Amino acid sequence: MNERKLDYNHKGDYALKELERITSKAAEVQDNILCGILEQNKDTQYLIKHMKGSKDVLEFKRSVPIITYKNVSPYIQRIANGEDSSLITGHPITEILCSSGTSGGEPKLMPTISEDLDRRTFVYSLITPIVNKYLKGLDKGKTMYLNFVKAETSTPCGLPIRSVLTSYYKSKHFQCRPYDPFNDLTSPIQTILCEDSNQSMYCQLLAALIHRHKVMRLGAVFASAFLRAISYLERKWSQLCQDIRTGHLSPMITDPGCQMAMSSLLASPNPDLADEIEEICGRPLWKGILCQLWPQAKVIEAVVTGSMAQYIPALEFFSQGKIPLVCPMYASSETYFGVNVKPLSKPSDVVFTLLPNMCYFEFIPLGKNGTLSFDVEDEGEVPCDRVVDLVNVKLGRYYELVVTTFAGLYRYRIGDVLQVAGFYNEAPQFRFICRRNVVLSVDLDKTNEEDLHRSITLAKKKLQDKAFLAEYTSYADTSSVPGHYVLFWEIQWLEPGDDHRQEQLEEKLMEECCIAVEEELDYIYRQCRKKERSVGALEIRVVKAGTFEKLMDMIISQGGSLNQYKTPRCVKSNSAMLKLLDGHVIGSFFSPRDPTWSP
Repeated sequence: MNERKLDYNHKGDYALKELERITSKAAEVQDNILCGILEQNKDTQYLIKHMKGSKDVLEFKRSVPIITYKNVSPYIQRIANGEDSSLITGHPITEILCSSGTSGGEPKLMPTISEDLDRRTFVYSLITPIVNKYLKGLDKGKTMYLNFVKAETSTPCGLPIRSVLTSYYKSKHFQCRPYDPFNDLTSPIQTILCEDSNQSMYCQLLAALIHRHKVMRLGAVFASAFLRAISYLERKWSQLCQDIRTGHLSPMITDPGCQMAMSSLLASPNPDLADEIEEICGRPLWKGILCQLWPQAKVIEAVVTGSMAQYIPALEFFSQGKIPLVCPMYASSETYFGVNVKPLSKPSDVVFTLLPNMCYFEFIPLGKNGTLSFDVEDEGEVPCDRVVDLVNVKLGRYYELVVTTFAGLYRYRIGDVLQVAGFYNEAPQFRFICRRNVVLSVDLDKTNEEDLHRSITLAKKKLQDKAFLAEYTSYADTSSVPGHYVLFWEIQWLEPGDDHRQEQLEEKLMEECCIAVEEELDYIYRQCRKKERSVGALEIRVVKAGTFEKLMDMIISQGGSLNQYKTPRCVKSNSAMLKLLDGHVIGSFFSPRDPTWSP
């Protein structure tokens, strides 16, 4: 055990030293990354088309266009159909990664090469050493981190299509990793690899309850997945306790891997433990339930920035605000970006240090003098000389992220809007602002995700201490003239028995929420509402409890990943998602007056 621990500590120390090295020489590391990409991929069809065999960095910046997914998608599809990887990359493409598809549209297919797993593993190797600098003793217990895989498909030529997290969990980097006392998971690996998310969830929660007095860390990739687990526990705790009491696994678990893994954990009946859990879960109010079920827990790890910030009140309710929320990293299916070097920052203060060894980073400036404006179209052409390098961004300015990867994405617009919040050595630190391609629009108005989230965050304070907004999404209803914004809200009451009050929502309170949202939307929206009359009154449709869980189930059943699921902040007209939401509405409320506006 001591030898293993020493090995791990050495690995952690190395990771932290490497973080210091690459951030202290960010410009040099970035130059080497770009030169390495051009050397490896110089003979690809894509780069020959634009650079004619040159490896010159200046030629790359002068001649290679800044693109979006629609520009590179035909190349990826040709490789998926059987053409050679050399269309875009000098190394064989080993997998196609499928994005979550819930931020702004259909899932995207991203190429990946074997070396990409090394880069992702490096990011994971940083997280625990960083957190351990602030929270001591995490190596003395277990980690309840809920991981899930998604059933994979394949391309016509046989390449596996997986989510980025499924790719990692199925890799030797995860399955053959050395013992790590800081990441001693409660979940047996067979339960993680079970493709039936219901059986996987059941067994992972069962294992976490069996180890409840040893758990130091709680978490999931996204806050939404962690809250889904709490909701599942609310429905299944009695059955889970029965398994613990009798020492026999529920017959609903039919997966052989899960059965085998759980048989050792349920080796004998444990009625005392079952009684403890029943007493806690049987209470009418689940405020602070996480502290009660896992009393040694020191941290909850999950993404709580961007659209996930919506879940912070729910997490604080279930933890009674006593367990810090840590947002450890910033990543996507295209590439991993960076880490949070101050993990105990408040969620609203989280910034990510971009790691210069992940890919080659560039940035499109948005707005001037620290003011955000979308003066570059989502799909419009961006002049090559407009972008700036990683080390040349300016404090306080807003940028859209652009990446060039070893796997064949060149000057690819990620679509994330970031603000420079500081520097860690030479490497800039960014605050995630929003996805730029998620907007509501009826007329001249254009509302992005950040504006929508900010306005709802302020408006939901009207609910005060009676309830909190559990989830929301939106759409632009243009079925009548003028069109108007529709918000779907799911409200969770804080006191037991208050769920019934959803049928009797106070009209005045909800109308105040409508007004509060509109007052926080931008100048153009309010002008369209009050002067032009081209946008109608905002509407809030309150839906039944559990509606957004049904929405998640539907999206996952259509091929989405539970790990990567993010509630779509906008839904399309005439879509199955909209039909589901409309089918669960229990109340509809409109703004009773125009928002404030003056020329």
